[in-house]
Amino acid sequence: QVQLVESGGGLVQPGGSLRLSCVASGSISSINAMNWYRQAPGKQRELVAQISRGGTTNYGDSVKGRFTVSRDNAKNTVYLQMNSLKPEDTAVYKCNVVGYLMNFRAFNSWGQGTQVTVSS
Repeated sequence: QVQLVESGGGLVQPGGSLRLSCVASGSISSINAMNWYRQAPGKQRELVAQISRGGTTNYGDSVKGRFTVSRDNAKNTVYLQMNSLKPEDTAVYKCNVVGYLMNFRAFNSWGQGTQVTVSS
């Protein structure tokens, strides 16, 4: 009932930047947390960044100072600005959104993921 569409991934050189977007659509009443996770081959999924409805943010230690998460509540969209990218940032990045549907049921939805590759 909630669809998430991510965009903005790709190939970038070390030190470069990318901006990911994730748009949520469906029978959404309200959205609470909007999160970005990533998973590299052979590694566990890790939290990259999260932002509350009020704008409070939290970042994984490995991306602090380089990544910035933001959201547009009117558009049900969350962004991830990634600067000073490193090869170790290479992973599939997935959007995760938590909130309530029009029928008052809670939802916790995941996007399909977008590949980010940092390589020269």
